Amino acid sequence: MASDRSRPVALIVLDGWGYREATEGNAIALADTPAWDSIWRHPGRTLLEASGLRVGLPEGQIGNSEVGHLNLGAGRVVMQDLVRISASIRDGSFFAIPALVDACRRATATGGTLHLLGLVGDGGVHAIDEHLYALVDLARHEGVPRVAIHAFMDGRDTLPKSGLSYMDAMLAYADAAPAGDAVASANDVRVASVSGRYYAMDRDRRWNRTELAYRAIVDGAGPRTPGPREAILAAYDAGITDEFIHPVTIVQDGAALAPMRDGDSVICFNYRSDRMRQMVRALADPDFDGFDVKGRPRVNVTTLTVYDRNFDVPAAFAPQSMDRILAHV
Repeated sequence: MASDRSRPVALIVLDGWGYREATEGNAIALADTPAWDSIWRHPGRTLLEASGLRVGLPEGQIGNSEVGHLNLGAGRVVMQDLVRISASIRDGSFFAIPALVDACRRATATGGTLHLLGLVGDGGVHAIDEHLYALVDLARHEGVPRVAIHAFMDGRDTLPKSGLSYMDAMLAYADAAPAGDAVASANDVRVASVSGRYYAMDRDRRWNRTELAYRAIVDGAGPRTPGPREAILAAYDAGITDEFIHPVTIVQDGAALAPMRDGDSVICFNYRSDRMRQMVRALADPDFDGFDVKGRPRVNVTTLTVYDRNFDVPAAFAPQSMDRILAHV
């Protein structure tokens, strides 16, 4: 009697494995891959788009492993956080999100500083400048007296030495006169620290890296420089690219520009969670033991998306709820 059991099926994901007809500079096509070649000759093969609108990203935006895994697991096109957040900025709903508005108003009520932490640039994998600029606009509208940007430099999802141009664009935006109905007096927007993502966005429990960025951001400790451009140019002169810029504190009149104080608000504006969890734990986890945070200021931390369901911090955008996904099959 024939068994009615279905044959098992394996879903095997090869991260970074792509297809291109041209062989020049194509490591996969030039490599000796007999097993893959055998699979590729099978008539049941097909190709999947892995970037742009086909995976829920803006047209022309490169894909990444997280995006690919999410779409495969959902079995459908999933609108990515990048698109959701950018759409909310365009329709204006971003500026009424309770978690973000509350973070601004808490800083205003205490006369404190709103600290914005995240990756600077247009790489689009972890963060994008449009979201940072929208937060600056929101802070101005809410009359936040001081905004301190703690800039994480990319050089991995962007060109290795593109950070200076992104920094210049951000500084120009920060210096621009408030637009629309923004509060004119709320225009003290400055970069308070600069860190390469190698330090500020470690995800492998290399707490010594996270600590160096934390000390610059929270305590205003470590190497110092009079301005963010100087920090980047000094790194370039030393042969260091954006990703590996040692955390540097910006100083004014010999003192750190904006160390964190009790009552300050913090918004972490990366929308991808994995490389922000360690920093948020250091800032907000009452049981944190990765390194010494004795005397840590009592700040109000908000994240743009949910970084970890166990974090007791508000998030502006909740995860999308889905049914009939691959895990349910």
